[in-house]
Amino acid sequence: MKTALIIGSTGLIGSELLQILLDNPEYTSVVTFVKRDTGIQNPKLTQHVIDFDKPESYKEWVVGDDFFCTIGTTIKKAGSQKAFKKVDFEYPKQFALFAQENKVKNYLLISSLDANATSSNFYLKTKGEIQDFLKTCNFESVSILQPSLLLGDRNEFRFAEKAGAFVMKLVSFVFVGKLKKYKAIHRNTVAKALYRIAQKNTKGFHIYESDVIQEIGN
Repeated sequence: MKTALIIGSTGLIGSELLQILLDNPEYTSVVTFVKRDTGIQNPKLTQHVIDFDKPESYKEWVVGDDFFCTIGTTIKKAGSQKAFKKVDFEYPKQFALFAQENKVKNYLLISSLDANATSSNFYLKTKGEIQDFLKTCNFESVSILQPSLLLGDRNEFRFAEKAGAFVMKLVSFVFVGKLKKYKAIHRNTVAKALYRIAQKNTKGFHIYESDVIQEIGN
């Protein structure tokens, strides 16, 4: 039986993943790290309310088998590129360092399609930088999931995302062949793929693009 660790468990994908982990017997313990109490109650759940900017205060709790990083924001919501990078690079990196030190076996990350550390787009560049950092880590397995535009209701309204999802649905028939990976994907499909990939325990560093995530999560 295993212990799952999660940051980002209140987000679009993380909240779906949390329920999957709590419902399945493979994990006898699920540990979340959150900024504020979520009010979620479950015998398997341990919730640590932490200050993400005080890493030494939570270091000893990063102990388990599979670490799921579903944390993420936008530059607009974060307020600046610096604040965005703290959430999408610094926090995942810090937890990865602790997870390595505490002998966590597997690290799974939600990234973004076309993430690349050399990209001129700051969002994709930052996503690529955390991917590159994880590639240097010594986990038994690192799994990077790169979903396309996400479908599903968020706690906060994002007009551009909603508009994009609407348009993508209208023209979904064009996403075939090499364009297949750009088709919008539902958050539940991504969460299920995360869970299933974790059970494979595939050794090494692996990137799963959106069309592959769709197949695994269906």
